[in-house]
Amino acid sequence: MSRRHAWIFAGALALALAGCASAPMHYYTLTTQGAPAVRIAPVPYPFELSPVNVPAQVDVPQLVVRTGGQGMQPLNDQRWIAPLGDEIHSALSADLASALGVADMGGLPGNGQPRLRITLDVRRFESVPGDHALIEAAWSLHLAGTSGGQDALSCTSLVNEQVGAGYDALVAGHQRALASLANRIAAAARAYEAGNRPGCPAD
Repeated sequence: MSRRHAWIFAGALALALAGCASAPMHYYTLTTQGAPAVRIAPVPYPFELSPVNVPAQVDVPQLVVRTGGQGMQPLNDQRWIAPLGDEIHSALSADLASALGVADMGGLPGNGQPRLRITLDVRRFESVPGDHALIEAAWSLHLAGTSGGQDALSCTSLVNEQVGAGYDALVAGHQRALASLANRIAAAARAYEAGNRPGCPAD
């Protein structure tokens, strides 16, 4: 083998080995570590958070970030530990339970007892590293199992959290956005369960 051919072979081998060495995988969750319990007055009824819908563009294992005006980029080495809809559901369920003082009874038998049903449809889940984490969602409240019942309350909310550099900061921004969304839903739920007709919270 000539020296020229040897260099070409060595270069091709180096490129092949570099391609085989994949970057380490990082996994993220939207649920936060449990904070110390705070005693609050619980609402009269437990709640049931329905499965959460998310936009198809971000309903993938990878974190998807916006690049420029129209670009979207999935990050193959930055991933959610569970499907994004499940992650949002778990985080929001925990935040609502903390804010309402009652448990999420979704999937458990109601035994004929009244229950506040909460539905959430995420319209936008936008991630811009070093800039912002944005969640826009339509949500509704309906008190089931009571005589007469109340008309459902339907609202939309948009939460935009500024974030620092790095993917940890980006995910933390989405955690804060979900906590803020849960607080808005909980405030409306408390008034709604008291028999009032609350207005939708302002963004």
